[in-house]
Amino acid sequence: MHPKVPGCNRSDPVMTNNETPIPPQETPNAAPESAAAPAPAGTDLASRLAELEAKHAEVSDAYLRAKAEIENVRRRADEEMAKARKYAVEGFAESMVPVKDSLEAAIAIQNATNEQLLEGVHATLRQLSAALERNKVVELNPAPGSKFDPHQHQAISMVPAEQEANTVVAVLQKGYLIAERVLRPALVTVAAPK
Repeated sequence: MHPKVPGCNRSDPVMTNNETPIPPQETPNAAPESAAAPAPAGTDLASRLAELEAKHAEVSDAYLRAKAEIENVRRRADEEMAKARKYAVEGFAESMVPVKDSLEAAIAIQNATNEQLLEGVHATLRQLSAALERNKVVELNPAPGSKFDPHQHQAISMVPAEQEANTVVAVLQKGYLIAERVLRPALVTVAAPK
């Protein structure tokens, strides 16, 4: 063992009286000084940074294009909805114009007989019924004796009748459905409980 000399470091050779210098002890697993130093990391970092910047630019461009496309779709949808609201009755109006034409033609006849007028009214009524059906407007005309449905019928009064209670006795005014939604309920009288 070598004596410790203050101010000396362990790697310096320690000399005692008449001794030869002792070489410094090697640390186990120490790499030799002649081993090649790793390549500078700057070149790897620069290429990685360039790669990430290119990827960022690509993703940013894709995001901006997708955002623009969404805005275009939203704008087109708003325009279509505005047109749909504005022209919602177009099909119905097209069906009603011939009915109006028929009524005007009937009025234009100066010396029409009652039979001619009645025939014209019936023809116009058929035309009107067909136009309503094409536009999904369906007549509600419950048969006498059918069960009263508060969702489709409106009871005007309850009358004593020789039929089951809460059934339709008479229809005072037809009702109408439009695409299975009540446009106007049928006005009916209902059989009173006995």
